[in-house]
Amino acid sequence: MSDPVVPAALRAAARRAVRLPEAALQAECEETFFIASGPGGQHRNKTESGVRLLHRPTGVLVTATERRSQVQNRGEALKRLRARLAELGVEPKRRRPTKPTRGSQERRIAEKKHRAAHRAERKVTE
Repeated sequence: MSDPVVPAALRAAARRAVRLPEAALQAECEETFFIASGPGGQHRNKTESGVRLLHRPTGVLVTATERRSQVQNRGEALKRLRARLAELGVEPKRRRPTKPTRGSQERRIAEKKHRAAHRAERKVTE
């Protein structure tokens, strides 16, 4: 996955938030409820059981609408938020540029010469 450049401050905020207890993490979030659609009957279609959590310091947004219960969806959204914050807090390893080995260079040049000779052979016979 090509990771977009994440500012160091945002990465640090995500790492700090992952270590917070559940109540403190929830206090940092803006919680909104909405009517979730899909299977589940009247209970799901008429109650605001969908949960949307916005972690204000990092701007991470997660939603949960699988369950018919708002409490269960809140727990699921918190799990997703922790997972997303943990993913955001990981510093990708720097890639060190490497040069092709001598053997691979020689193989590439040999293959190039072989193709060139084959092309030249085709031209001569035509």
